[in-house]
Amino acid sequence: MNSLAGAVVLTKTGGILGPIAGILGWIMDLLFRITSTFGIENIGLCIILFTLVTKLLMMPLTIKQQKSSKLMTVMQPEIAAIQKKYKGKENDQKAAMMMQAEIKAVYEKYGTSMTGGCLPLLIQMPIIFALYRVIYNIPAYVQSVRGYYETVISHLPSGYQTQQAEAHKMVGEKFDYNNVNTVIDLLYTFTAQQWDSFVAAFPAVGQAVTDAGVNAVEAIENMQSFFGLNIAYTPFQVIVNFFEQQGGVTLGMAAAALAIPILAGLSQWYSTKLMTANQSQPADDDNPAASMMKSMNITMPLMSVFFCFSFASGIGLYWVAQSVFTIIQQVWINSYLNKVDMDDLVQKNIEKTNKKRAKKGLSPVKVGNVDEMLKRMEEKESREESARMEKIAKTKVQVEESNKYYNQDAKPGSLAAKANMVAKYNERQEKGKKK
Repeated sequence: MNSLAGAVVLTKTGGILGPIAGILGWIMDLLFRITSTFGIENIGLCIILFTLVTKLLMMPLTIKQQKSSKLMTVMQPEIAAIQKKYKGKENDQKAAMMMQAEIKAVYEKYGTSMTGGCLPLLIQMPIIFALYRVIYNIPAYVQSVRGYYETVISHLPSGYQTQQAEAHKMVGEKFDYNNVNTVIDLLYTFTAQQWDSFVAAFPAVGQAVTDAGVNAVEAIENMQSFFGLNIAYTPFQVIVNFFEQQGGVTLGMAAAALAIPILAGLSQWYSTKLMTANQSQPADDDNPAASMMKSMNITMPLMSVFFCFSFASGIGLYWVAQSVFTIIQQVWINSYLNKVDMDDLVQKNIEKTNKKRAKKGLSPVKVGNVDEMLKRMEEKESREESARMEKIAKTKVQVEESNKYYNQDAKPGSLAAKANMVAKYNERQEKGKKK
């Protein structure tokens, strides 16, 4: 039997993710109840349906972000030309400021901003993190599923927390059996073999039934099984158990466990390829960002394969479903974006920008007036430089006149000149007081 001494306790999360995870958990609970009305109680199926619903909910943000990405493709040649213009002057503060000003002018020309494409992603990030929390610990968020585990716990004998039973040995003596949430976390990670050991240690658990007369342990094992896999178990553990001939793992179960990481990597790679189809650019050896993005498009799917082996199969199933739905969604989005008139898109962006500028009392931005904006920036820079040089010249004249006054009748730099300077200074101070 495999030891779970390193079991991770994942009860409900707090902070900003807490309310978001709560809402997502409610959605998944609703899906579980709907499938239950058709006699299907399976967490794996609910994960797939849950992924579909969340993809549909976030689709407006996805379209907005990809419109910004496509607009960025149109802007990129102008931005690249500006960067090339100032290449080698990165340490020149004035040149760096001018480069940023020119790039900003290009963004204004197209009615967008440097952070416009990032905002939808920033909004999606907390949702994605909350999704992982729900998928990773379903009983904590899906009340319909949690009810089965509570039924099991209610049939544990009084004082079970201190019994040195086989179930206790699975996680070590430091495990807190007094906390119901942590006990449910533990039970959620059980394999069929561990459930057998648990029932052998606490026979009453094997007789636990729900209000509908369903055996709770059998219901839990069935709802956590997806193509023969326990979705709370890692693919790596399943494959190891197959070769060690433990836990009754069959060749089909091992093949399914191996398929999840591979499908996760391949589907993510293809979905990423589709997402970058509208933003594809010729290779640019001088653009490190493009080179890094190309490497990431290969590295990230490989990392997904690696992590899927060590994460619960439910997470891997979510990644596969998410990538498959992304592929389907992306085919439609690419078709839609190919029909979008970029001139109309720019005009709409300009109109939105001008509404915001009007509220701030700023003059409107016009399409294609980047040269005019750059000219105004250069004129402003020239005026500021002229004012600075004028101030320096004025200060220089004042210093020369002061030195001439103090050093009269004495050799400059001599002791007499210094004494004369002090005397003249005192004289001026006295005159100032009389006035």
